[in-house]
Amino acid sequence: MIKSMTGYGRSESLFQNRIFSVEIKSLNHRFLEVFVRLPSTLSSLEPDIKKRIADRFSRGRIEAVVRMDAEPGEGEKRVELNLPIIRNYHDQLVNLKRELNLSGEITLESLTGIKDAVIYTEESLDPARVWEGLQGVLDAAMTALEEMRVREGESIGSDLLRRVELMSRHMEKIRERAPQVVLEYRKKLSDRIRELAEDIALDENRLSQETAIMADRSDITEEIIRFASHTEQLTGLLKGNEAVGRKIDFLLQEMNREANTVGSKSNDAEISQRVVEVKTELSRLREQVQNIE
Repeated sequence: MIKSMTGYGRSESLFQNRIFSVEIKSLNHRFLEVFVRLPSTLSSLEPDIKKRIADRFSRGRIEAVVRMDAEPGEGEKRVELNLPIIRNYHDQLVNLKRELNLSGEITLESLTGIKDAVIYTEESLDPARVWEGLQGVLDAAMTALEEMRVREGESIGSDLLRRVELMSRHMEKIRERAPQVVLEYRKKLSDRIRELAEDIALDENRLSQETAIMADRSDITEEIIRFASHTEQLTGLLKGNEAVGRKIDFLLQEMNREANTVGSKSNDAEISQRVVEVKTELSRLREQVQNIE
């Protein structure tokens, strides 16, 4: 089963009076890179999150965003008074009134308006307990991401298989054409000799030798067999369930090498044209393979 490297997933859940949500997306990348953004209070969980993602995916640039919000009406910030500061301000104001013989009352409003007199605090979170609940949210988001990658991968896989089949048909036509090229070469060489030396008897042995040399130099049997073997492996990988992007990329390089050799050995217009078609499909395959895991 081919999987695309692009996709998106999201999930959220409520625990410890907070709503935890995870958004995760993946993009094309030659290797696996994981980036995580999460609240500073949960920064200690970053290594655990990265490891859990890496256990699920093998290729792509994966970005995960973890958010934590208080449930409506719950988990509000607590208000505390900074009594040491307030007392110190009060004492200083009392001394100031006495020293300068000032009138006026030291009111509650004046004291609570002092900077840092009121402290807003949040209920502390135990990262270990948060991680227990967050794992399920993360897993659900990754499942949604994977489902999208599978859907896109099915479309890519169908296109890849179609192109592999098209290349196979071209190579089969090349295989059928190759013996005919040798026969045509023999006839052309014979006709040319007769044209240039009308009064000289044609040496059939020499003609056969030249034809044999040409046939040996242009023999593409091994290349066609290896190409067929690579094609069979490629088809198997496309129908398998593993992450195969890098393996397919390697196979396509080998197939391109065989196609180049066939083209360089052949001295036939029809074969050359089919080699061009094969290499065109190989180029398109390599572009598509950059999108799969």
